[in-house]
Amino acid sequence: MSQHASGAVAQTSSAQKLPLLTLTAMVVGSMVGAGVFSLPRNFAQATGVLGALIAWTVAGAGMLMLAFVFQTLAVRKPELNAGVYAYAKAGFGEFPGFFSAFGYWASACVGNVTYWVLIKSTVGAAVPGFGEGDTLLAVAVSVVGVWAFHFMIVRGVKEAAAINKIVTIAKLVPLLLFVVILIVTFKADVFGANFWGGQQRSAGALFEQVKATMLVTVFVFLGVEGASVYSRYARRREDVGRATVLGFLSVLALFASVTILSYATLSKAELTGLRQPSMAGVLESVVGGWGAALISVGLIVSVLGAYLAWTLMAAEVLFVAARDDDMPAFLKRENRQGAPVAALVMTSVLITAVLAITLFSDDAFTFTLKLCSSLSLVPYLLAAGYALKLTLTRDGYEREAQARRKDLVVAALAVVYTAFLIFAAGLEFLLLSFVIYAPGTILFIITRRERGRRVFSPAELVLFVVAVVGAVIGVAGLASGLITI
Repeated sequence: MSQHASGAVAQTSSAQKLPLLTLTAMVVGSMVGAGVFSLPRNFAQATGVLGALIAWTVAGAGMLMLAFVFQTLAVRKPELNAGVYAYAKAGFGEFPGFFSAFGYWASACVGNVTYWVLIKSTVGAAVPGFGEGDTLLAVAVSVVGVWAFHFMIVRGVKEAAAINKIVTIAKLVPLLLFVVILIVTFKADVFGANFWGGQQRSAGALFEQVKATMLVTVFVFLGVEGASVYSRYARRREDVGRATVLGFLSVLALFASVTILSYATLSKAELTGLRQPSMAGVLESVVGGWGAALISVGLIVSVLGAYLAWTLMAAEVLFVAARDDDMPAFLKRENRQGAPVAALVMTSVLITAVLAITLFSDDAFTFTLKLCSSLSLVPYLLAAGYALKLTLTRDGYEREAQARRKDLVVAALAVVYTAFLIFAAGLEFLLLSFVIYAPGTILFIITRRERGRRVFSPAELVLFVVAVVGAVIGVAGLASGLITI
């Protein structure tokens, strides 16, 4: 996923322009990652068929609004080409912009930890010493992998087109085969038994079930903001919006199908008890061991490719922010191969630290998944808030009343959705996010002092105090056992 548009946008030749179907495929490829392989168990832990249908409807509508927000901002504010955090900075000031950049980077790093946990859990089905990706052996091997990738990237190794093709096939073929097989073997009685997802059949119980799935849906849709960067490749400008909608709806249909069809294969209790990647267990129950092997191999190849891409992306967030004087100058450092070496070191260090934390987690994959999603919510909320601010102040809409009304509705819905996600995440993960945000402020202080500026304005000081208080409460909660990982 790209994080910025270069000056070459305007110089893209007509020969490089892409048709609608190719653009749509790019959108799909950027959004389908590792999370889909874990959906059966993650949803079964929270809800049944009805709750899952409602959850995907809410998540689909909300994330589509966010996709439209990023598309609109990319078109109306093309000068803000430093990434998602630039919208927070432009709309609400430098410190919120810093929080957005730091949170987005931290979210990408924690997301990369989920990849290692999932790989080792997959291998753990054959090698018990790896457990579910959270044993000492699993963490040690993962740390070796983190730094092996680090030194490979530092030497200038990046994704080649051939690798991307292999990764894309590895992602989509097992997923589509999974869906087809489960349609053919659909068990109506099992599906009906899983419909309500619990003994209580009240609106309140259903709401709690749906709320419990929200961070899972955020995780699998991370990268939706990347669709807007494809505008420079479009053969026709209107194809960008069409590709965004078609690509997003295709991915939504795939994710929802994997989730819902799993309820027609195993009971909710059996789905909940599966090890990750739970798709492997579901397919194995239908076709035998080769189904689990197919999903496992596809996952490992897909995840390794995604890990490389997101490591580069995470480092790019820090590098671009430093280049724009929003992070300390040392993060601008590149080696002779053009790799942002200092940013890569910070990225690999945080990934290693979170891997170590998983040793103390009861469910390492679910913990890292939810923490990754929680950290991404602040950047998403601030970007949606900036889009809403533009429509309310009529910035750029002086002669476009109809477009302003449409964008106002979209931005308002995106703000409501992201605010609901923060509520759904709950106080526990909000406090854990502060535990990461507060120490990160050191980078902001260094940046301000490098520029010879006052560290905090009065409003920024209030925000900093809130972050520190939240972090202290979070640490106290972890120490006392009130907050568990």
